[in-house]
Amino acid sequence: MIGLDTDMPSLLAACAFFLGIHIIISGSPLRGLIVGRIGERPYLGLFSLLSLAGMVWLVQAYAHADRVWLWSAPMALHWAAAVLVLVAFQLVVIGLTTPSPTAALGESRLELAEPAQGVLRITRHPFLWGVALWAVTQLALNGDAASLALFGTLLILALIGPLLIDAKRRRGFGANWERFAAVTSNVPFAAITQGRNSLRLSEIGGWRVAAGVATWAVFLAIHGWLFGVSALPN
Repeated sequence: MIGLDTDMPSLLAACAFFLGIHIIISGSPLRGLIVGRIGERPYLGLFSLLSLAGMVWLVQAYAHADRVWLWSAPMALHWAAAVLVLVAFQLVVIGLTTPSPTAALGESRLELAEPAQGVLRITRHPFLWGVALWAVTQLALNGDAASLALFGTLLILALIGPLLIDAKRRRGFGANWERFAAVTSNVPFAAITQGRNSLRLSEIGGWRVAAGVATWAVFLAIHGWLFGVSALPN
């Protein structure tokens, strides 16, 4: 019979805390009330500290949770995972290094004549889609209850995050946001396939692609040192 080990309650509490601060505080009108009281930058600083504390709690609780196995991944998936994680790292690195109206303090870009450039033509939330793809890959590879809790939490946040961000930007920037949203999409490539935008790979920047590959290669190289198991099948 599958049961919860003594560290699982801490992990579940960490998951609830991490989801809660992003949904209840950052993703709701409560954010505006707090910003109105203390200002945008102090809010971002405090929320960053809460997020960091939540992430440390998640990692520590996950590291100490016993592995109660629910399924085993086939060997073929381990090889495919390396490619999927490469794509995820590309989305994460390119997304983080591309100026975007969806990023904190990036709202002024909504006033540009062409606010959707580079990877934003593909999706206006590349970072979160990268996290979602990485989380799905980790869920498939790590079939234990603790991994289901951790990576399931990150997947949920990565999938609902774009909806919360879009709603927040729509409330705050009205027509400027709608102009940006009209030529972009949350779902990757949807705006392009619908004819609302076009793919321009040259705008993404070769250095961003190279940085994504380099980050992925370093991750593969140090995975065994960090987590005690190689990222590639033996």
